[in-house]
Formats: sequence, C-alpha cells, structure tokens
Amino acid sequence: MIAPLMAERVTILGDGAMATVCSILLTTGGHDVTLWGAFEQSIDALLQDREQRKLLPGVKIPAQVRLTANDGEAFDQATLILSAVPTQFTRSVWERLKAHVPAGVPVVSVAKGIETSTLLRPTQVVHDVLGAGGMGTALCALSGPNIAGELARYLPATAVAASEDAALAERVQAAFSTQWLRVYTNSDVVGVELAGATKNVIAIAAGILDGLGAGNNAKAALVTRGLVEITRLGVAMGAVEATFQGLAGVGDLITTCVSPEGRNRTVGEQLGKGHALEKILQTMPSVAEGVPTTRAVVELARRYKVEMPITEAVHAVLFEGRDVIRALSDLMSRDPKPERVS
Repeated sequence: MIAPLMAERVTILGDGAMATVCSILLTTGGHDVTLWGAFEQSIDALLQDREQRKLLPGVKIPAQVRLTANDGEAFDQATLILSAVPTQFTRSVWERLKAHVPAGVPVVSVAKGIETSTLLRPTQVVHDVLGAGGMGTALCALSGPNIAGELARYLPATAVAASEDAALAERVQAAFSTQWLRVYTNSDVVGVELAGATKNVIAIAAGILDGLGAGNNAKAALVTRGLVEITRLGVAMGAVEATFQGLAGVGDLITTCVSPEGRNRTVGEQLGKGHALEKILQTMPSVAEGVPTTRAVVELARRYKVEMPITEAVHAVLFEGRDVIRALSDLMSRDPKPERVS
C-alpha cells in the first residue's frame, strides 16, 4: 500500500453504494471522513444502524464516519471533496452546496456519465457550477473496474486517478490505496471520464444479449467492437487512444459487461427478456447511468461525426421503441467491411 502523503479530511457528497465504499476505503487509510446526503430522511435511516440495506446489504458505513444532511456542516475543515453523486444530479447538488464549498479544496469525481443537457463530463459540470470562484479548484476523476459490492467485500481491485494536476493525481492515489485497491495515475481526464461513461452504454447492449441468450461469441464481438467505437469517439474529442486500452477503458468495460452486479448490464438483460424500460427502472434501487448517458453519447457522436452503431442500436431500443431482436438483426446485417480497430 502506498503511504499517504498526509491524513486527509474528506467530505463525500452522496450516500449511495460508491459513496459508502469510498468511506470504507478512506477510513481504512486513516483519513477523516464526513458523508453528506441530500435527503435528511436517508441520513436518519443510515444513522440507525449504518447499513446500506437496499444498495449493499450487510455493508455498514464505518462508525467513525460523520453522517449529515446539513449543508453548512458538510465541508468543515475539508482538505478534499469527493463527488459521488449520479451525473444527472451532479449540477443540482453542486448548485445547492456552492455557497458552502471552501475555496481551493480539490474535488474528486467518481461519477460515470455525461450530462444530457450540456454534454459535459462530471468534472466539467463541477467546474461549470463553481464558475469564476472555482477557477483555482483542482479536479480529478477516479474511475476503473470498480464494482461497489466487490470493493465492499474487500476483493482485490484497481482504479485510475486522472488529473491534469500530477500532484493531485498522486495525492488521490495515496489517499485511496489500500491492501485490496491499487490505484494508478493518469493525466488523460477526458479519456478516463469518457471511457467510464460510454462503457455503460455498451454494458446495456451486453445485458440485452444475455437476456436473449445470444451466447458468449456474440458478447465477445460486442465488447470488442464496443471498445472500438468508444475509442473512436474519445480520440475525436481529444482523448489519448491508449487510455481506452487500459483499466479505465477495456478494464472497466469488461467488468461492467460481465458482472451480474452491474446496474447497466442488468437493465439490458431485463430489456432482452421483454420487460419495459420504465418498469425496469422503477424496480431498481439505484441509478443506471447508462440510460440517460446513451442520449448524450449519440448526440456527441453526431457532433463529432463518429460512427457508433452499437450505441445507436441501444438508443433505438431505449428511446425509439425498437424491438431488441430487430436491433440485433440490424447490427448483424450491416454492410460487410474490413475489421478496423482504431
């Protein structure tokens, strides 16, 4: 385990599964943690026995973690802020808390999505909300193949801390490293965040194949071609191609497409079994980021003139009423062409 540069006082925004896991990781590393939730009733429920019954049954938030829904108390002496809010709610949460955010405290985002109204990545949303007053705020994206339930069970995993500020990336690396989580650094924030967002779209497609019983050959092809198209978009948007071959890219993609705990794969599986999207989402205890992100990625593909047939097929199933078997048939019957991997 990497020795921490210093003990941090971390404020975690959000009280979901990843926020809970991060509170465990950080307290294991000897850091002081405050966890803020947007809804007082949710925090009151956690205060009863600290167990995430719906999201992570049997997993408890460490006793030393302070729990609060008080906006003014959230950032008391904070040296690091962790944004663990779903992407589509990131803006509203940061707008609410903006007046209380201490100047110059770095922000780490673990959200994986694209804001549908602006097509901004999570760290861009935070920067946009903080505006001129937050121009000096250093930002970092923490991503990778990180299924929350596995991390909560202390199973070995890896992550990538991406920031244009190398010192911040190393600081986050030190803060989050434990005996069961190895953290790497990266300077390609665009690539790391885009990879984390777009892999959720491909995971929905993978779940559809599972629901249809299409087999492993089909899933291998899907994951491979899915990686090609999300890499293509990333490079068009200024990301480093190699990022998509690493942990935040293909690593996270594989995990999300095969894990039974993956929310987005689960949405796809239920679609493949013939269930309606609205009913699927109503029964889920947490947000499936890939659903709204699909809208955003299709728009980005159009804006950057990038061909993304799998993403377009997922969009057609989610929002255009396309039958899943028809969508798969359309993909399989596209014009023959040489294989291109970049």
